[in-house]
Amino acid sequence: MRIHAKQSVLLVVDVQARLLPAIHQGQAVLDNVCWLMGVARAVGVPVLATEQYPRGLGGTVPAVRAQLDADRIVEKEHFSAVSEGRLWQAPGGDRHRWVVTGTESHVCVQQTVLDLLAAGRRVFVVEEAVGSRRERDKQLALERMRQHGADIVSREMVAFEWLEKANTATFRAVLKEFIR
Repeated sequence: MRIHAKQSVLLVVDVQARLLPAIHQGQAVLDNVCWLMGVARAVGVPVLATEQYPRGLGGTVPAVRAQLDADRIVEKEHFSAVSEGRLWQAPGGDRHRWVVTGTESHVCVQQTVLDLLAAGRRVFVVEEAVGSRRERDKQLALERMRQHGADIVSREMVAFEWLEKANTATFRAVLKEFIR
């Protein structure tokens, strides 16, 4: 199943100030999340973000927050972003293709993905845009999410599926700014 832009939403799970420095290759995860956010903006895919208990983990990192309107950030206390129900009311929350990024892969990302799948959504987890404190936890989470029906994809797989074809103004703009 392909990832069509008009049916997609990009979800950034808990990329937060106090958590990100502890994430294995956290800067690379952040860079890939921001790259995907830029491509999403270029092709018209809505972007949502979650914050896990921001009083304890700090808010969303500035590089992500700067690209989002306030109504696109959903605070949560449950590990799964789906549990509290507010994700569905956020702009783009009604879409059926969910491209998921963020931290931690084996906790909030995984529980959110499993709940999205249980709710009948198609889920695509971007391998280089998720992270955990320990690499082994990330790998186990990716395996488990795949076993339950999530597609594990790369950022370029997402970008080119959102674009669908070459020789358009959008393709040329994305190629120039993001694909090198």
